[in-house]
Amino acid sequence: MSAIGSGHYSPLRYPGGKGKLAKFIRKVIEKNGFSDGHYIEPYAGGAAIACEMLLTGIVDKVTINDASYQVYSFWNAVITETDRFVQKIYDAPLTVDYWSKQKNIFKDPLSSQFDIGFATFFLNRTNRSGILNGGVIGGQSQTGQWKIDARFNKAELIKRIESIASQSSKITVSNMDALELIKEHDRKPLSNSVIYLDPPYYLKGRDLYYDFYSSDDHAALASVIRKMRFKNWIVSYDDVEEIRALYRGQKTIVYEIGYSAKKSGMGREVMFFGRNFIIPEACGSMREYDRRAADSALTI
Repeated sequence: MSAIGSGHYSPLRYPGGKGKLAKFIRKVIEKNGFSDGHYIEPYAGGAAIACEMLLTGIVDKVTINDASYQVYSFWNAVITETDRFVQKIYDAPLTVDYWSKQKNIFKDPLSSQFDIGFATFFLNRTNRSGILNGGVIGGQSQTGQWKIDARFNKAELIKRIESIASQSSKITVSNMDALELIKEHDRKPLSNSVIYLDPPYYLKGRDLYYDFYSSDDHAALASVIRKMRFKNWIVSYDDVEEIRALYRGQKTIVYEIGYSAKKSGMGREVMFFGRNFIIPEACGSMREYDRRAADSALTI
């Protein structure tokens, strides 16, 4: 199946730009026999990899889950009210006044689910680095180098949304706590499925995400994952000692990848794998540093 421009399948911008890992995740899926299977993202966010895997025919079904009601509301609106959402994009004025209106809707618990979903989308596309609690591109006075419309190409965004919605029968959208989704899947695992977990960063999660994790939350997640009977899982994180300790002994690859949130540059990340995974060579914009087998301690 063909889709829009390579590497640009999600309508959302997300800190960390996980779409850059899509080529590698595709190789993992193919080498481990999960092609045409079920791909699950408990921390979907922008769901860049899920969208690419589905729209390029690598997997047959995807689950897009996010515990954030705002993010869930966006994905639910895209799948269930596509035409209305598209029209809303057409009609949206790209002004600071309208941005302020959407920010108020985003924060108001009495707003309708559809309106919250659209406000989430609008703020994501018009805020600096796509950070939902960030400021508008160009500033309130619009005197910055880039203006509010810099990341809001209506025609392109509508293409992405309509392309995703065309596959709605293969998409499940949910608003579960990630740990509960993992546990539910572990009780009734699907043999031809793979779970990719991309939790909030350990060090900068508070700055980058509207919903972030404490150190106890990260530890709880690691505990649940390591106790699972289902072993077809992948976890990616910023490469810090606290996270290495939680997953010590798992199959591991350490790599560098480009970031664009707040300040462009390269950042080091680590990816852990369940037992029996075949780990392919790093590819695309990844630059591999090291890897460890399942029976080795991660010492770097």
